[in-house]
Amino acid sequence: MKLACQEQLVPGGTLEEKFDWARAHGWDAIELRGKGDLAFRDRLPELHRARRAGVEMPTVCVEMAHFIGAFDPELRADAVRNMASQLSVIAEIGGRGAMTPASWGMFSYRLPPFVPPRTAEEDRAVLLESLSTLGEHALREGVELYLEPLNRYEDHMVNRLQDAVSLIEEVGCPAVKVVADFFHMDIEETDISASLRAAFSHLGHIQVSDSNRLEPGGGHLDWAPAIATLTELGYRGYYALESRLSAPPERALPAAASFLRSVERR
Repeated sequence: MKLACQEQLVPGGTLEEKFDWARAHGWDAIELRGKGDLAFRDRLPELHRARRAGVEMPTVCVEMAHFIGAFDPELRADAVRNMASQLSVIAEIGGRGAMTPASWGMFSYRLPPFVPPRTAEEDRAVLLESLSTLGEHALREGVELYLEPLNRYEDHMVNRLQDAVSLIEEVGCPAVKVVADFFHMDIEETDISASLRAAFSHLGHIQVSDSNRLEPGGGHLDWAPAIATLTELGYRGYYALESRLSAPPERALPAAASFLRSVERR
């Protein structure tokens, strides 16, 4: 099991310090955060320095105000431009890929006004266009684009692994994969293990947090069956922590790493 911890959770002033601390406390890599306005590209000197120092940085998770499924065409184009830049940067530092949801906090069928400004068919067309453009870019760069389903309260377009798989299969680009996030799966999937099995041929990355968005072990999610399924299927990617912490990182992060490894051993 390879474990990555998102950079903002790890103590330390530099990526080198964060990586040293993470490795000393059960983690194998740092997952980066990519802000908008091409801010991730502007970090290239820092990222190159960290890479020369041996810091493992396999993936970047987007952190922007708008995403590739935005209702506004200009915002959508900006999101695609930023994601393309993040794919290029992660390729330049020897990483594996960049991830994005379709949207976050833009609209939910569960909250007023309940009727979106676009039809489901229009949503799908927009996402297919964005994913095709970014998939081709990722393929040229030799990295992968990861599409992350979010729960129904955070996005109305891609909630389950199968929703993402359906889009990925229609795009038909091998560089586009799905992210499985345990927090969202706990809300949306009827059977997490069965969903992972069905999506496995398109699975590129995993993010971990518990049922309450705390670190693994801090909620009521039943981890053992899902981890056993992934082990059986031969998953070789990272399990990247994206969560809140129930205690200071000096306590919560080593405990989370130990918890995940103990589940895998069992």
